[in-house]
Amino acid sequence: MSSIGTGYDLSASQFSPDGRVFQVEYAMKAVENSGTAVALRGKDGVVFAVEKLVTSKLYEAGANRRIFNIDTHIGMAVAGLLADSRQIVETARTEASNYRAEYGGNIPVKYLADRVAMYKHAYTLYSAVRPFGCSVALGSYDEIDGPQLYMVDPSGVSFGYLGCAMGKARQAAKTEMEKLKLKDMTCLELIKEAAKIIYIVHDEVKDKNFELELSWVGAVTQGRHQKVSQEVFAEVERYAKSALEDDSDSGNDDM
Repeated sequence: MSSIGTGYDLSASQFSPDGRVFQVEYAMKAVENSGTAVALRGKDGVVFAVEKLVTSKLYEAGANRRIFNIDTHIGMAVAGLLADSRQIVETARTEASNYRAEYGGNIPVKYLADRVAMYKHAYTLYSAVRPFGCSVALGSYDEIDGPQLYMVDPSGVSFGYLGCAMGKARQAAKTEMEKLKLKDMTCLELIKEAAKIIYIVHDEVKDKNFELELSWVGAVTQGRHQKVSQEVFAEVERYAKSALEDDSDSGNDDM
């Protein structure tokens, strides 16, 4: 990094001479050190899959989840610092609750993504605070707008996506996503592919143990964001592991 260590990285409100805000870039680095999270949007819904790294055998299974319910129709997957992510989850839930109190209906996910992006961006403007070290993916489904998926970066930048990835293996995950015809795929097909992507990009050498988290929102759940059932989870995990073995076998054959 040019101009690093020259005092331009001490405040979130200060630009370096070449127009960069280092505090925001450091927040993005915090996201890159996290387990991978992917979200895919198909023709009838959105699916989330998260690689939750387990750093100790003493941790209770299912603790510190990285997929959250924001409203009945909106799910959120997070990557980065979990404590920062929880603050964003709380903010998003408050926005959804306020919208329902004001307008008597479900908040559109595009509006929610904009509100979360504005909140995150506000924390890059003042020297008294620091940027949030997390990226979040928001997905929802309804009969009128269909499936929608947005991702918000630590900088407050937000885009709509067909498929997005966050965390340490995001580039490899994006490469796998680009092979899929996402617009033509159902939730059941997408959840298998999402799990397969997590297994493919997981680094066996550096990160031995991880828990797979899966959820979806779409026609299959009547527009409600839910964890996948145990039966579906077991089937999806079997598919992902067998696909990974097939890949490694074909890789050995090519050698």
